[in-house]
Amino acid sequence: MKTTLTVIKADTGSVGGHNRPSNAMINRAEEVVQTGIKNGLLSDGRVTFTGDDIALLLVHTRGVDNLDIHKFAWDTFVETTKIAKSQGLYGAGQDLLKDAFSGNVRGMGPGSAEVEIEERPAEPFIVFAGDKCGPGVFNYPLFECFASPYHNAGLLLAPDMNAGFTFNIMNVNYTEGDKVICLKVPQDYYDICTLLRDPNRYVIENVVENASGLTAAVASTSRLHNIAGKYVGKDDPVAIVRTQKQFPSTGEILSPWALAHYTLGDNRGSHHVAVMPVKQNTIISYFDGPTIISAAGYCVHEGKLTEAVDFFDQPFWDYVREKASKKTLEMRAQGFYGPSMAGMDELEYTGVTENLKRLDNKFVVREKK
Repeated sequence: MKTTLTVIKADTGSVGGHNRPSNAMINRAEEVVQTGIKNGLLSDGRVTFTGDDIALLLVHTRGVDNLDIHKFAWDTFVETTKIAKSQGLYGAGQDLLKDAFSGNVRGMGPGSAEVEIEERPAEPFIVFAGDKCGPGVFNYPLFECFASPYHNAGLLLAPDMNAGFTFNIMNVNYTEGDKVICLKVPQDYYDICTLLRDPNRYVIENVVENASGLTAAVASTSRLHNIAGKYVGKDDPVAIVRTQKQFPSTGEILSPWALAHYTLGDNRGSHHVAVMPVKQNTIISYFDGPTIISAAGYCVHEGKLTEAVDFFDQPFWDYVREKASKKTLEMRAQGFYGPSMAGMDELEYTGVTENLKRLDNKFVVREKK
């Protein structure tokens, strides 16, 4: 029997601005998920939040892109939106960009990542959830943990991984369809680097183990401004990463996050800041940020989840959080100058373009003497 792991996440309202969903919203989402389990649609499920986004982890046997599962998630977010509106919360239904469900949440606002697996005797995996960032936030850590022996010692020490991994990469700025490329390590290493250096255009969609053909990781790729045609909030992506045996160990997968690498996100999705690994159910605060990532570890057996382990709730990560704070403050000290803000290709969805058009009309060409 195959098991499907589905993570779908959306901002449907938050308390005090861009901070966190209300307790009533979380409680309602948990009630709906429990109903889905009792009705047999789901074999298990969990509800968490990262910043102002609610994340649904749904376990079932219906495969990826299943209409019933996606409608269940959409309807759950509609329910939490109703509560947000009744409480007068900010951004109620913000990530629900369409008026009615149309078969799949992809392209409708929520971020989603899914993988269908044949359960191994032990099936550990990690759910990463980001807030105030785009899907490119996963480029660095996923590439490093699957392709670099700096972080993945198993590439040198474990025969199971000697064949390397395949990276399926999407051009997320192409809006006519899913424009993807399939590249392998080690042979295509430099070509992958060439693409991933631009995390706002080229994004890792999934990673596959070469020897077995098993999917190792999946990540959401939706960009909200491509759906709405204007800035409506950051994409706030999710990822599922399987661990151990023919995949990197849990520690190897977590290792790259210690860099607190820079990404585009934070306030109005338009500033470069360091990524801060945070504990489960952490709020947003500084400058409508900073960009945060949570990591929940589970095992799944016969469709049932264990309790979660909070991977970033450990003393080591307190130091990384301090480092992320310092790196963010150093970048923020530049205000709106240079690399602290997004490039024009990202700002074209904001009010900056209107200001530039207005100012451009006031420019004059000085006559030559």
